[in-house]
Amino acid sequence: MALSVTPRPRTTVFAPRLAALLRDHLGKDVFRLEPDTVGVAGPEVTDRILAARRATETERPTFKPLHGRSISRAEASAVTRTVGHDVRAALSRPLPEDIDLAGPWPLTGHLFLRDLIFRQDPRRLRLLMSRTLELTPKLTWSVISVGAALPGWPTPGGPLTGLGERAARAVGYQERRYAMGMYRRAAAPVCFTVSTLVSNALWLGAPFADDTPGRHLIHESLRLLPPSWNILRNASPEYGAIDGRIGDGDDVLVLPFLSHRDPALWDDPDTFRPERWEHLDPDTTPGYLPFGHSSERCWGRHMVLPLAELLLELVREAGLVVDRDQHYGKVPLLGLLGVEEVRLTRRR
Repeated sequence: MALSVTPRPRTTVFAPRLAALLRDHLGKDVFRLEPDTVGVAGPEVTDRILAARRATETERPTFKPLHGRSISRAEASAVTRTVGHDVRAALSRPLPEDIDLAGPWPLTGHLFLRDLIFRQDPRRLRLLMSRTLELTPKLTWSVISVGAALPGWPTPGGPLTGLGERAARAVGYQERRYAMGMYRRAAAPVCFTVSTLVSNALWLGAPFADDTPGRHLIHESLRLLPPSWNILRNASPEYGAIDGRIGDGDDVLVLPFLSHRDPALWDDPDTFRPERWEHLDPDTTPGYLPFGHSSERCWGRHMVLPLAELLLELVREAGLVVDRDQHYGKVPLLGLLGVEEVRLTRRR
């Protein structure tokens, strides 16, 4: 199924299962997806489901158990604060003078962010942010195992980021493996998410009006292609009491992918209209959940938005445009929702 999301000659082609969600369930509040899974997209039911209890460690998007080892909320919070400090430090430094953001996105943006924020860390750590490692967990753990075993482990107190310093303090092979796994869990999603978000915005709406605030462009991109497009909650007795269509053994999949396009909630829902955010509050708009529910917002959102605005502004200042010969953008079925490749070129 091909779904046109802008008046420009570009067509967004969703993976079959994503297209089926739009075709079969758009506008519904509660519906069955599988014999043991119920989908939820209505804002009222969503609010009650996500407020019923906190996410368990296996339901968290980033800080799930790492190779069988639980990650406490205190540790996850400390790691997030550390990455936030690293991002702020990177934004306070002068930008490189030879920035070239033309090429395939989100890869080009991802590499730029990796080097902007984490360039002072050793190669064995920066390698953990490779998009290639997304292919399979086995490949990721192979790289981690080799990196933890190699001699020359970074020395604490060296020229490292805060996240790199945390890894450098690990002693022994097992602790180094864990430290490298945490480094990837914390650093890679920042680069992945921001570059995908900006890539989506460029595909959906570029060229932009000069007076359109970057924050509005980002919020509208998050609406039409939310990188975190679903929120899983495993079966829990609270949910049947909220809605009788949810059985005691049913997992619940909350779907911002659908609520963000619900015609009952949005005017002209399939059109990229950043000006709508002049009058909407992203924290209180019903059905808008790009960073999760108000009861448990994503800790990384305060890093994602400033980085996305910076990266988008750099692209706009450079006068880069989506290749006029690219008319189709594929959106595969992945955990991070985004156009597979957007080709940015200089104006002809």
